[in-house]
Amino acid sequence: MRPTRILAAAVIGALAVTATACSETKHKGGSDGNDATQSSGPKKKGGTVTIANTAGQTWTCNFNPFNPAVYNTSIGFVYEPLIYVNALKNQAETPMLAKSYKWNADKTQIDFTIRSGVKWNDGKPLTAKDVAFTFNLMKRVRSTDLYALWTTAGLRSATASGDQVTLKFDKAAQPYFYAFAHQVAIVPEHVFGTGAAAAHPDTWVDKKPVGTGPFEVNPCSPNNIQYTANPDYWQQGKPYIQKVEYPAYLDNGPANLDLANGKAQWGSQFIPGIKQFYLDKSPDNHTWSPPVLNVGIYPNLDPSHKMSSNLKVRRAISYAIDRDKVSKIGVGGQEPAANQSGIVTPTFDTYYDKAAVEKAGFDKPDPARAKKLLGELGYSPSKPLKLKIITITGYTDWDASLNVIKQNLKAVGIDLTVQDLAQQTMVGKLYTGDYDLAYYNQQTSGPTPYYELRQMLHSANTAPLGKNATSNYQRYKNPKVDQLLNDYASADETKQVEIVKQVAQYMIDDVPVIPVVEAVDWFQYNTKDIAGWPTEDNPYAQPAAYNFPDTGQVLTHLYSKSAQ
Repeated sequence: MRPTRILAAAVIGALAVTATACSETKHKGGSDGNDATQSSGPKKKGGTVTIANTAGQTWTCNFNPFNPAVYNTSIGFVYEPLIYVNALKNQAETPMLAKSYKWNADKTQIDFTIRSGVKWNDGKPLTAKDVAFTFNLMKRVRSTDLYALWTTAGLRSATASGDQVTLKFDKAAQPYFYAFAHQVAIVPEHVFGTGAAAAHPDTWVDKKPVGTGPFEVNPCSPNNIQYTANPDYWQQGKPYIQKVEYPAYLDNGPANLDLANGKAQWGSQFIPGIKQFYLDKSPDNHTWSPPVLNVGIYPNLDPSHKMSSNLKVRRAISYAIDRDKVSKIGVGGQEPAANQSGIVTPTFDTYYDKAAVEKAGFDKPDPARAKKLLGELGYSPSKPLKLKIITITGYTDWDASLNVIKQNLKAVGIDLTVQDLAQQTMVGKLYTGDYDLAYYNQQTSGPTPYYELRQMLHSANTAPLGKNATSNYQRYKNPKVDQLLNDYASADETKQVEIVKQVAQYMIDDVPVIPVVEAVDWFQYNTKDIAGWPTEDNPYAQPAAYNFPDTGQVLTHLYSKSAQ
């Protein structure tokens, strides 16, 4: 598994065509307000899908959608958003728990009409009050506001009246639509409003999730999560697939083997030598892995971490790494080399300032410059600086990449120790800032580079050491960068491109994160019995099983051919 899925809020362009004050929204490019409730064809129910990707640990059987460590297995499967926005298809929208919405003229207020007839899987009806409760819970318990809606986005109130939910903001909130409409999982007030869940909604262990989604958890054990079809799911006739098995894999090897032999049908991870190992094993084995964001080194910038917070050290690391070699050896060329600006190319070439990267000397490895910077601090290959980097055990591609990086750094005077940790242990240290260097990627990307940059760099997304940082794990704080990211909300498209380039320049100058390779949305799929997969020709959702809420879109499209 890779904790990657397309993220946050890029809907300025999408909503620009629907800006008429108080008019019902025309959903861009996707289905209209009724399609989601209709069966898309005469598909009979039946069949099982097995997912194979590596968690690096056994399952904790916690499905709390406010817990970043586990929400990949809850949102999309059990919990659902208001609107699904497809970042791979020009932000096309599919109404989910909200059948429609409308903005006011200055985009400071949005009114959702909540779908009727939707039930939680315990039989109680979903109401507009549940939706308003979810957003107000995020206000009451700051750590559940994973997208800083009540701070950076300026959310000021969430109220329900009849089937309407109104969100009011203190400024134009269109750029945050993707976050609050697409990524926030709506939870039931009758569960999260009482007892331990109400007292600690961020840390409460949600073992039997009560959601509106297409599947229910039934049962969960440390070795496997079994999801069974929600018999009362609100989308008529769906889901077609009646069972999903999600075994826990401790490393890539067994998961890859199960994919290659057809035991598992849905993969979302790196497969070394994928053509020979997987594709050539069966004409039913396929892959399509679109690039989305960066995998990189997150240096701890808190001053208490003297070396990783030293700019010369960070610049030396970036100069020393041979990214093309990491791409070739670490991930078999399946992920392209990244660059220090953080702009994923060629996906976002419009925002990429190649000249700025070249001017800073980051367009190619420069071990001599790295040695010089380290020499100024008293370090050399004969007197190396000792650093540790944490990663997730079982991620063999990351291990191979770090082996290359370790060799690169050794040559310039850094002795790097790689610490493989169980996933939850690793992300726990990452979130609380208990590390020097970490090899990781953001959990979400977006339709423009703004969203990944905002997640990585905005100070609203960080926290003091010991507290959970939502995405600015390295603790980067720069008021000028915050202001640029804030200005993006009200800028026109041309200005937005310029803002992204300016933010990318801070990536070059301050090296707050060191991108190494470009992450793709890993996806392998088997068509022997299961049909309806997203493809390059029909990218109806992010295809990897770790993308939420995209998993819900995929699961409601899949069907068993033998059951027909």
